Formats: sequence, C-alpha cells, structure tokens
Amino acid sequence: MTQRCGFVAVVGAPNAGKSTLVNALVGQKVAIVSPKAQTTRTRLMGVAMAGDAQIILIDTPGIFAPTRRLDRAMVAAAWGSLEEAEAILVMVDAAAKLTGRVERVLEGVANRPEKKYLILNKVDLTKKDKLLTIATELNAKVAFDETFFIAASSGDGVPELKAHLAALMPEGPWHFPEDEVSDAPERMLAAEITREQLYRQLHEELPYQSTVETELFKTRPDGSAEIHQQIFVARDNQRAIVLGKGGSRIKEIGARARAELAELMGRKVHLFLHVKVKENWDEDRGVYRDMGLDWVD
Repeated sequence: MTQRCGFVAVVGAPNAGKSTLVNALVGQKVAIVSPKAQTTRTRLMGVAMAGDAQIILIDTPGIFAPTRRLDRAMVAAAWGSLEEAEAILVMVDAAAKLTGRVERVLEGVANRPEKKYLILNKVDLTKKDKLLTIATELNAKVAFDETFFIAASSGDGVPELKAHLAALMPEGPWHFPEDEVSDAPERMLAAEITREQLYRQLHEELPYQSTVETELFKTRPDGSAEIHQQIFVARDNQRAIVLGKGGSRIKEIGARARAELAELMGRKVHLFLHVKVKENWDEDRGVYRDMGLDWVD
C-alpha cells in the first residue's frame, strides 16, 4: 500500500469549535473542549487515518488580539503552525456574529499560498439562508478553495471533509504509527484533561488565569499510572474556589479527570492533585516550556 501523509492546520477565533472538529476527525478525544474561550493553549497534533492517508491535524490556539505574554505566545504558536501545512481549515462559528476576531483570522490567511477551506461550524443551530449569506460574504473576502458546512459536535458533514482532506495528502511515509492518535506526551495530556475539568466544573467562577502542571508521572509495578499534579492559581480566593467546601470540589475534579484518563490510557490511574497560589505563573519560563510554547517578549 502506498502511504500518503500531510499536515492540516485548523485555525479560527476562540470558541469556533476547532478542538471539537479535530477530535471528530481523529475519531477520539485528543484535544480538550470547553465553552470557555481560549481553552487550547498549545499547538497540538491529532492523527486521523483514512485508508492509505494519514492526516496530521494541528489544533491551534484561537487567534485573538493578545494583551499578555501568554496570549502572545499562544497566537504566535497558532500562526507558526501554518508553515508546514498542506491545507488550512478556517473555522467560523456560523451560529455566532462575525466579529473582529474572525476578520483578524481572515486577514492573516488571505495571502497565504496553502489551500484554504472555509469550515462553517454549528450549522445545526443556524438557518440555511443565514449560512448562505455568511458563506458568500466570507468567500468574497478570501479566495477559499471550497466551503464545508458541518456540525462538529454531532459529526454532521465531518466524513465528507475527512475524505476530501485524505485525497489532498501527498505520497510519503506516515509520521506516526497507525494506532497513535496524538503527538502529546501522556504527562501533557494528563495536565490538559485536569485543566478541562477545572473549566467545566468551575465555569465563570475561576478566571482564565489557572494552569495545571504534571510534576510526577510514573508507572507502578502493577502497570497502573501514578500522576501528581499542581494546579496553579493567581490568588488565595481562587485556591478556595478550586478546593471547594471541605475539599469537595477538588475531589470531584480529581474523580472525573481520573476516570477520563483511565479510559484514554487503558489502565488504572492514581491521580493526586495539589492547589498552589503562584501570582505570576504566566511569567515563568518553565511553565511555557511545559506547555510547548515559545517564550515571547
């Protein structure tokens, strides 16, 4: 069998549904999903298989106007990922208003040489006449090669998009084994799963200024995984929120993260969480290194 392999970058404004689409194309979870904007912080690769083609999907942080160092690093990672791609998927939430953030993404890709596809997401929540209006308006701004209408959360339209991307892949050896779905090391994946639970369970109570670091990840003699993580927050009152009354919230976060990690890794997981106040964690070079982000001045 002739192998084919290539890269596809998924870009868009925060909350367009990029991670949900990457998970749908891969066929299982590789990227965390949250209703909170800017959940994806690092450039994460998901590996989708389609016959003889291996599609390496680059799930990028949402592109927005950066204000802090972490914001700048995330946006730099998003734009940097386009350099090696065969195609760029520009995701737009069709159910939301077209904002300046969408305009910023369009301006960034308009003159790029790669094939560009407009992916209108959440079509199940949008009237057909509005969809056609948006598609016409955006295609007038950027010369897209094609437009796809999908609902990433339900998988509607995803098989057609996947087949199209598979046909684009150039001949060449696969970069990953057939059964590997992501380039993220297990310790990074573990931190991301816990961070997802933080966002899901605390919603607006916990600001965006929190992160999770895996301090220890080892395999016990019985084959189970032992994982110790630090949850960093910026202030004492945020620590109290994460802990919950009598430690109830941290127990629930740990229980759900542990269950999901066990399912993803296919083995028993012992997860130990600690919450620490670190005022300027987003000014720590080590945190950036662990996230796989470049330090941006």
